[in-house]
Amino acid sequence: MNRRHFINRSLASTAALGLGSAIAEESVKTEAETVVKSLFNSLTEAQRKEITFDFDNVLRTKIGNNWHITKPRIGTFLDKDQNAMVKEIFIKAHSEEYAQVVYDQVVDDSGKKGFGDSSIALFGEPDTGKFEFVLTGRHTTRRIDGDSVAGKAFGGPIFYGHAADGFYEGPDHKGNAYWFQAKSANRVFEMLDGKQREAALLSESPDDSASVIKLTRGAAEIPGLAVADMSADQKGEMTQVLSDLLMPFREVDRVESMKLIEKVGVDQLHLSFFSDGDLGNDGVWDNWKLEGPNMVWYFRGDPHVHTWVHISDPDAPRAPRA
Repeated sequence: MNRRHFINRSLASTAALGLGSAIAEESVKTEAETVVKSLFNSLTEAQRKEITFDFDNVLRTKIGNNWHITKPRIGTFLDKDQNAMVKEIFIKAHSEEYAQVVYDQVVDDSGKKGFGDSSIALFGEPDTGKFEFVLTGRHTTRRIDGDSVAGKAFGGPIFYGHAADGFYEGPDHKGNAYWFQAKSANRVFEMLDGKQREAALLSESPDDSASVIKLTRGAAEIPGLAVADMSADQKGEMTQVLSDLLMPFREVDRVESMKLIEKVGVDQLHLSFFSDGDLGNDGVWDNWKLEGPNMVWYFRGDPHVHTWVHISDPDAPRAPRA
């Protein structure tokens, strides 16, 4: 993968929020959402009793780092064609350049059962109204909603992670699908002066739980170094961090995420690093967070990668139910 080429292309797509992006957004959305509709229509009555729910069911808003939204595992519960559709939905939820890497991560983290150990739930009616498809498993919570969840990037909070080199990874995180994002953030830290580093480097990492996705709303409440207090070249590197964070996902989600971030303003984001999770004591910070009034992107590399994501319209409800 040519990272810089991808970054430039991604930035172009998120910056040009006019007709061209709208057309691309509609094209990508149709592909994944149409497969969700096909999957829903293929379900037997017995299957629907196990994995389909009303749109407003509280289960739809839950999230975890290692959980199954319903008891059945798709590998044994769904037939061959239905399993193929679930895989296709997952692939289409990610960028063409990164989809295979992300799929391989899920297989790697799921043990002998592989992708088939995932579980799914479908909320609402894809053919007639609001709906959301949710796929979960170890290090996985992904959503496809066809814009049914107003003001929420990705259709609501998501989770991704990877334990690539054993449960306790080394400081280089060998083979980890997402460690490149932490390296990107650490490049910003390297550019900071002493006073900025003092503001950005905190001693205690937040909890590794769903509680971390609660939005603070008030910029004054957010710890860390504000992007507004960065120099022009540091802000330029922060733009690349945002692009690296969004890199694995499909264009429609990248575009929507940037629209919501820019509604409040990139300058309102705060960047924090946490010294208590420094694997190898090498000053390359494994745990860090990018947070704003309507966004949390919390990346933990200790003992392996866990990442909690929530991006919301500032006018949307203050926090998801959990």
